[in-house]
Amino acid sequence: MASTDKPTIVLVHGAFADASGWSDVIERLQKSGYNVVAVQNPLSSLATDVATTKRLVDAQPGDVVLVGHSYGGAVISGAAAGDAKVKALVYLSAFAPDANEPVGAIGAKYPAAPLSKALVVDKAGFAYIDTAKFHAVFAADLPVAKTRIMAVTQKPLSTKVFDESNPGAGWKTIRTWYLVAKQDQAINPDVERFYAKRAKAETIEVESSHVSFLSHPDVVTKLIIEAATAVTPK
Repeated sequence: MASTDKPTIVLVHGAFADASGWSDVIERLQKSGYNVVAVQNPLSSLATDVATTKRLVDAQPGDVVLVGHSYGGAVISGAAAGDAKVKALVYLSAFAPDANEPVGAIGAKYPAAPLSKALVVDKAGFAYIDTAKFHAVFAADLPVAKTRIMAVTQKPLSTKVFDESNPGAGWKTIRTWYLVAKQDQAINPDVERFYAKRAKAETIEVESSHVSFLSHPDVVTKLIIEAATAVTPK
């Protein structure tokens, strides 16, 4: 049973995924006594995803730890800005843009990760990963049988989000943790290191693909609990 003394953990998925991908981490956090909720974002625009996330944060009875993976990092950066309920931010190989900084701005300054050549964009401007390349560029340290399912259940992302920005950046005033995925083929690990350093985040590096929450759920859970424990009143 979840403790009312602990902050609620709000999990925010990234592109090509949805809230169900957090299942392994949710199970572990619940066993540790945390109340956990996972946002289902439409991935249609940054402002919409931030608003959806803020609505779930607002619905929680007490303090919150916001966790974002990949594009979800941009979402939590915006959703946390100016919100006194959010006590900690945890980024998992994620974007952490500054206020008024387009989501894609920092990545454009570094060599592109292999994912960039594996994207397919439909007529409506939504991107997804070529299913034949999904395992290699997104989740190479997971069994192929699992990634075959992930590849055909992708949730596409509107490409316009990379030109969009938030008016604020929560990491400027909120304690921050960051996981760098050293084998990431979706976001250049050096981009992740830049974000972590700029946010003055407590940082770990893991020999992981882009989806550390699936391939290393124990490590990810430990990091989230570390953040939650650090901001829980003694």
